[in-house]
Amino acid sequence: MPSLTDSLGSTAAPAALPTADEATAHTLLNCLLREVSGPEHQSVVTDGRLLLRLPRRGVLLRVALRRTSLLGAHRFTGPVAEQRDGEWTEVDWRRLAEYTHDELSLRTGVSNEEFLEQLASSHEAVATSLAATRAVSAPDDRLSAYLASEQSLLFGHRFHPTPKARTGDPRAWSAYAPEVGASFPLRHLAVRAGLIAEECAAASAVAPLDGLRSDVPDGYRLLPAHPWQYEALREHPLLRAALDRGDVLDLGQGGRPFAATASVRTLYDGETFLKFSLNVRITNCLRKNSSYELSGAVALTRALAPALAELAERFPGSAVLREPAYRTLALPGPDGAPDRELLEGFGVIVREGLPHRLAPGTTPLLAAAVADEYPTGAAHISRLLEGADVRTALAWWSSYLDLLVPPVLSAYFEHGLVLEPHLQNVLICVDGDGRPAQVLFRDLEGTKLVPEHHAETLAALPPEVAGPMTYDAQRGWDRVVYCLLVNHVAELLAALADLYPQAEAALWARVRATLETHADQYGCPPRLAALLAGVPLPAKANLLTRWERRADRDAGYVRLPSPLAEDILRDSNGSPR
Repeated sequence: MPSLTDSLGSTAAPAALPTADEATAHTLLNCLLREVSGPEHQSVVTDGRLLLRLPRRGVLLRVALRRTSLLGAHRFTGPVAEQRDGEWTEVDWRRLAEYTHDELSLRTGVSNEEFLEQLASSHEAVATSLAATRAVSAPDDRLSAYLASEQSLLFGHRFHPTPKARTGDPRAWSAYAPEVGASFPLRHLAVRAGLIAEECAAASAVAPLDGLRSDVPDGYRLLPAHPWQYEALREHPLLRAALDRGDVLDLGQGGRPFAATASVRTLYDGETFLKFSLNVRITNCLRKNSSYELSGAVALTRALAPALAELAERFPGSAVLREPAYRTLALPGPDGAPDRELLEGFGVIVREGLPHRLAPGTTPLLAAAVADEYPTGAAHISRLLEGADVRTALAWWSSYLDLLVPPVLSAYFEHGLVLEPHLQNVLICVDGDGRPAQVLFRDLEGTKLVPEHHAETLAALPPEVAGPMTYDAQRGWDRVVYCLLVNHVAELLAALADLYPQAEAALWARVRATLETHADQYGCPPRLAALLAGVPLPAKANLLTRWERRADRDAGYVRLPSPLAEDILRDSNGSPR
């Protein structure tokens, strides 16, 4: 009798890269399907195509499908068409963007004059990245492999309408963008010690900053700056006056080069991550370190130490990269208080480098690169599993889920800690055979505390720091489920299902089994029981959030039909699929 895995079919070839036009159009369709037409029952899959209506604009759209998805996150191929006078006519991304603009205006009663411009910016960035694409080859050392994975994201988040939108001088982008493999020396400022603001969880935490340069004059402290940010702020009157007085010395660019990671403003030199401010808008937000985020990173590093130590002991295949220090420029303004624009604009957060937490003999890869819809780099799952049969792929998947899921759930249920394990915040560390051996979580900006678990800690912090550091229990749970299951697990599962098209239900069955095992070992609180029962999954409404210009923290959610209910994972005869 053939086994379950024998019935799941052979490996499919990875999809070819789309054009910038196709990528932009397909991303818009993803957003419309998830947030607008899908919830309003204005879409259907028929004859290998998705039909999607924009009911207020009165437009019926059609696109061919490479593969359908149990979560509704289908894979599209080829051009989008609209029905006109009974005929199907191809629609380019610009017209689709205008239709989206019109539908959202009519739906929300809100206008957004930036929207089309941001879509055009995102399209331009994708086109530029595709034109500059380097040959995909396996790097010959672990650091190069890691950095290549960070710099391979040509298309960005496929459920964000403007995943590559950006402001700023295009020439600067070509010098500092990860998509073109940017690596460059930092700008170094020497600042009189009394004009430095910093906090650290331990005295040694600022050593990575002090060690960047050895020729800083006595009485001064070294403040590294992103070269692009320095150009943006160099003419600030207070900074110019400080330079003229000698309170700040411009030492120029120098030292070892730092490489841009996927977030653009976080740079890495092989030892330490430095998260800089950039007065540049990327996707939704101006990418600067607000004052509360500077203090919050260090406060979280201190407050989470016991919980993270307990989680690391219980789940040795996972770890969190701490952010133990920040430093910035505190030039007093007319009121005597540090000028906020400079304080936040030059703020740099120190994040632990990979040597602090990486398991020996493993290669870290950005999860977003492994899970990309298209094979844009050597870290892609199609390359990690090259030549593998479905049995091997399912074993890889189970091993990964066992590393990823339990610590996130335990952090929430036992410690009131909301991790944000979306694809860009997790590193998959693989062994020499490409098998998952460890996961690393990063970026404390999205990490939050549930107040009832951390009342004492929060009460000891200034309200402007404590407030943004919290989610109530339900909002925290939505964030955990969205980041863990919808953004991360579902997208990596989709990339696996692209390779093994008959295995999607089996892949979801492994997700359910991992959740059940955790519930059996650590208890099954009501929220986890509901998840296992198949309640709808929260998906962040990126399109509507962008349209209404809300902060990411205030983003709403739409609810997706869950593939986790046990009956969904069985065929009509009651047997596991």
